[in-house]
Amino acid sequence: MKGMTFKKGIHPTYHKEITSNVQIEVMLPGKEVVFPMSQHIGASCTPVVKKGDYMYVGDQIGIANGFVSANIHSSISGTVKVIEKRMTVKGVKETCVVVENDGLYAINPEKQIMPYNQEEKLTRDILIEYVKAAGIVGLGGATFPTHVKLSTPQDKKVEFILINGAECEPYLTSDERVMLERGEDVIEGVKLLLQVFKEARAIIGIEDNKIDAYKRMVTLAQDTPIEVKLLHTKYPQGSEKHLIEALTSRQVPSGKLPIEVGCMVHNIASVGAIYRAVIKGEPVISRIVTVSGKGVRRPCNLEVKIGTSIREVLEYAQVDWNQTVKIIAGGPMMGTALFDVDIPVTKGTSAILCLTKEETDCKPPSNCIRCGKCVAVCPMGLVPIHLQKSAIHGHYEVFLKQNGMDCIECGCCAYTCPAKRELVQAIRTAKAVIRAKQS
Repeated sequence: MKGMTFKKGIHPTYHKEITSNVQIEVMLPGKEVVFPMSQHIGASCTPVVKKGDYMYVGDQIGIANGFVSANIHSSISGTVKVIEKRMTVKGVKETCVVVENDGLYAINPEKQIMPYNQEEKLTRDILIEYVKAAGIVGLGGATFPTHVKLSTPQDKKVEFILINGAECEPYLTSDERVMLERGEDVIEGVKLLLQVFKEARAIIGIEDNKIDAYKRMVTLAQDTPIEVKLLHTKYPQGSEKHLIEALTSRQVPSGKLPIEVGCMVHNIASVGAIYRAVIKGEPVISRIVTVSGKGVRRPCNLEVKIGTSIREVLEYAQVDWNQTVKIIAGGPMMGTALFDVDIPVTKGTSAILCLTKEETDCKPPSNCIRCGKCVAVCPMGLVPIHLQKSAIHGHYEVFLKQNGMDCIECGCCAYTCPAKRELVQAIRTAKAVIRAKQS
């Protein structure tokens, strides 16, 4: 069976066999758990607790500060130790609530999110309220607040609800294990979306290097209106715009959102979280994290409590500190290289990779040889080397005319560049400068 796909892109070595057959394990954190007030795209949360407060599992710690924001809840029970600025995965210090873990994982008898009464009609407003209360974001790594996606303009019709099971980043297998082990949650979450968006077609897209997950989801989707389609394995197949193109043949215009072409896209894990929030009253307090790379002796897929120290996760996976030369939060293409592991797991931590010298390429950049490889693979149809030139010289008006803001920072250009030009870094910096000037 031939999988669906988009134009251009790359075929990196995927290394998924390291953890694809490793079942999810539950890992419990140590004595101190740290909750950054910014774990999502948008405004940081405001703490609603103070030093000395006792927290139950699921109690709200931070309240969304604006429409594009997401509530934060305690993943443990214990006492608030301090509220202070600490280093996070973003590489900057941010306000964090530090809770001393009592190890009891006690649940508040007065749950803050009551399960939905299924005898009542589920409306879009009710669904949005549950999703917002639970602090659900894009758990594929983008962390865009899910309630914002659901709040489509009244004049826009949702024709397709696309569920992203591509997981195209090398090494990552957390979504694959969710489909294999917790696929029922995903299907039930999609059913809830279809109750609200009644005219939409729901399609789950899965890359053809995850045949077992594909077969599992096909079985679970039987006797439902949900379609499961096979995608060609290619990076960045999981990119929102390219998933839309592959599954619907529609293209999102430059500068526009998926709803402009009648589409809404959600990650596999996010849809499962929607089901648990609405039906069980559970907020986002943990996530599945792939721990992989040749720098760990025991590669694994872990259910990790939000706020757990990355150092603790690595030690659980038996990291070899002597062999590891680079640690990445997320995938190797779009993840963040870490200089400190004493930072917490957040909602966006899809993976932690410990890469050895054998797995990395640290050659210094050299002059562009005009080979055109970056142009040949760019899934957005851009000319990355021209964008880099405009960026490093501060020619931001030219950068905008070259459609630089359309870059999705997927890293295809840098991956294929024989001169090892720092293309993505320059483009990302230029985009940040332009956004700062526009705000």
